[in-house]
Amino acid sequence: MPNAAALRRALEAHLTDLGFSKNGSGYRPPEDLSKQQVRDLHAGHRQEVLESHREFIDKEGPSLSEHFADGNALDPARIEPEIIEVSPGSAEARLFRFATLLWSIPVSRGFGRRLRFLVRDRHNSCLIGLFALGDPVFNLNARDSWIGWSHQDRAARLVHVMDAYVLGAVPPYSFLIGGKMVAALMGSQEVKDAYERKYLGKEGIISQKPNQAPLVLLTTTSALGRSSLYNRLVVPGGVRFIRIGETKGFGHFHISGEIFGALRAYLEEEGHPYANGNRFGMGPNWKIRVIRAALHGIGVDGNGILKHGVRREVYAVPLADNFRSVLLGRQKNVESKTLPASEVSGYCLKRWILPRAGRDDTYKHFAGRSVLSALQNGGPGAKW
Repeated sequence: MPNAAALRRALEAHLTDLGFSKNGSGYRPPEDLSKQQVRDLHAGHRQEVLESHREFIDKEGPSLSEHFADGNALDPARIEPEIIEVSPGSAEARLFRFATLLWSIPVSRGFGRRLRFLVRDRHNSCLIGLFALGDPVFNLNARDSWIGWSHQDRAARLVHVMDAYVLGAVPPYSFLIGGKMVAALMGSQEVKDAYERKYLGKEGIISQKPNQAPLVLLTTTSALGRSSLYNRLVVPGGVRFIRIGETKGFGHFHISGEIFGALRAYLEEEGHPYANGNRFGMGPNWKIRVIRAALHGIGVDGNGILKHGVRREVYAVPLADNFRSVLLGRQKNVESKTLPASEVSGYCLKRWILPRAGRDDTYKHFAGRSVLSALQNGGPGAKW
């Protein structure tokens, strides 16, 4: 196990490589980051993820890459999306896993309640995109202030909310602004029905009580600062994405797996309880607690490290007209405002996809087989 001095040197070298500068006992993140610079900050973590999936990519990639369309064979006017819920251990689960490896920002597995979906084109059986919903983080000031929650309100009714922790289109559909359609579809009637089938009336693992909370709000955050995907995303009579604030630029994504492992080993050697606390029910902030405790132990300001400065936009997606009254405990009956997926996708096709196809034929040059070679060679990560 590295000693405290060695850990400090390794941490400084890692952060310096990412562009952080020394600031007292902490570090100052780069300022005014471009989207490419944010991708670059995640590049090391992404390479670690790809390496950990190397055997899966080599074994499953040749068959899974066949689910990606060739742009020159794609007729945008005939795109017909269908939403497919992903079951654990299924062929769809393998495709979901494979597709998320394309993201330049590595995808988490989510925690607590979890719903995963593929969006497939019925016309050619190819993958358009995917999204996944999981339990929201407990502390999110932008969300809580916008709703008007007190601490007690949040504790009692956060169960009415789920968060989209991965969402997007894959190429060639991504070239046609297909990401907006995938995002809009997460607010469809089919997704609401899937939630109710899986969770309403079912006993919670932690609470040991039946879940009687209908889903009334979704949240999501932009991956690369200001979002062009969620901006002005409204489907008349249905889903709308509302920008409600920003995150504080605080987290642990920039701490590499190697550094985190060394910090955890340090705590383990010290007999600290956080070292082996990663289990269901401990929440999403376990890594932050490990990092903060270990950094304190080696004499480094944890806040200075964890404040990485990458502020992300926070969006709310109401699924009911009276969502706020439900979340504030004023009403129990939900006035749903979800539309069928066919109506949502029909609007998105006319509003974004067909106009883009008429202006830009870049999508025609994409070869589906390039997905596998990109993952095997470590790039490009959602930036084709």
